[in-house]
Amino acid sequence: MPLRLAKASVAAAVLAVALAGCTSSTSLVTKRTQGYEIPDSALQQIRPGQSQQLVQTVLGSPQSTNTFGDQSAWYYIETKVNQTSFGLTMVQERTVLAVYFDRNKKVTERAVYSLQDGRAINVETRRTPSFGQDKTFIESILESF
Repeated sequence: MPLRLAKASVAAAVLAVALAGCTSSTSLVTKRTQGYEIPDSALQQIRPGQSQQLVQTVLGSPQSTNTFGDQSAWYYIETKVNQTSFGLTMVQERTVLAVYFDRNKKVTERAVYSLQDGRAINVETRRTPSFGQDKTFIESILESF
């Protein structure tokens, strides 16, 4: 009987350690920021008439740029996500700071866009049919012999 009790105690201890590892102090959902963190103090410093160089000094290099004729824009994107321990990522908040410049590289306007300002765009999944058949790499090599 004592041997059976010892085996049961060891099994209970192993099970307790295994369950303690599963329920550690780390949570199943991690909150993190992807991209650039846009501080409020930096937003207040960007005003019309300032130079492109000053904007880069305050905010750093933009994540994306765009040019429309005489006007250009720099974009700083901040995305706050919740990521589960299983790899599922859920976007909670997105902020896009757009700084617009004129041809003299001076700020003309700045705009802050949120997740609600965005639109979902459906990507076309149809394929254009081609003549013949799609061949794998190995089929192409074997066909050449």
